[in-house]
Amino acid sequence: MPNIEIFSGSSHQDLSQKVADRLGLELGKVVTKKFSNQETCVEIGESVRGEDVYIVQSGCGEINDSLMELLIAINACKIASASRVTAVILCFPYARQDKKDKSRAPVSATLVANMLSVAGTDHIITMDLHASQIQGFFDSPVDNLYAEPAVLKWIRENISEWRNCTIVSPDAGGVKTVTSIADRLNVDFALIHKERKKASEVDRMVLVGDVKDCVAILVDDMADTCSTICHAADKLLSAGATRVYAVLIHGIFSGPAISRINNACFEAVVVTNTIPQEDKMKHCSKIQVIDISMILAEAIRRTHNGESVSYLFSHVPL
Repeated sequence: MPNIEIFSGSSHQDLSQKVADRLGLELGKVVTKKFSNQETCVEIGESVRGEDVYIVQSGCGEINDSLMELLIAINACKIASASRVTAVILCFPYARQDKKDKSRAPVSATLVANMLSVAGTDHIITMDLHASQIQGFFDSPVDNLYAEPAVLKWIRENISEWRNCTIVSPDAGGVKTVTSIADRLNVDFALIHKERKKASEVDRMVLVGDVKDCVAILVDDMADTCSTICHAADKLLSAGATRVYAVLIHGIFSGPAISRINNACFEAVVVTNTIPQEDKMKHCSKIQVIDISMILAEAIRRTHNGESVSYLFSHVPL
């Protein structure tokens, strides 16, 4: 693949290396450091003049530092005469702040989109945006990839009774994803309606659907403190589910999340590696990881060669 350079941000170098290996490329040299006043400095150690540049970074860990590092790297490549700069942002930062739901609330996802555009981004590749309308915040093209094909493959290969399962959405926002997965597996789906007292505290949950004598598979795009999915798992068991699995695209797992999962009744909590999970897996044996590096690598290859990426919406590359 000529005229292509892949650089890794500091947030998820393991996944960046897997993507580069899959494409048969070497990761470009980049040095990230902080000055004593905590300013971020990014130095690109390769010539990028006339190159098609891909910068892989995930919105995790120290999110503000990761975002600033990405913006500086994009700008550094742009002013060094790269022909095109693509930001590969696996877990889009501030994606949950996508609408003005109360007075004086910010729409921070728009702000991040504007910052990326001003930095010089020509193209965005991301995965399972929290709200798909975020694609409309950009003037440049956005490829929103889906982990759904990889999730379906995992369910078929690892849950022996998958034909007798019910796919459950822990909130109304995930209904579209859950119904799509249920249709492709030809199984039933259910919904948990939750009422909140405040942003991070659920008041009560109501199950809409039947899970009696079924394996229940909770599917959500992201889990942060895991309060919702742990409450949902208890609700499903009390409603007669034989076993409960959770499948999450972005496993953020902040605060008390790991202890909640350890104490919950899950058979397994399955996440993709859009966010590094090695440290979390040391403290929680229930966490299993689906590798999505092949989807990402194929998206980069197809984008570079000017091919369609719509194949990836329904298939996992071999």
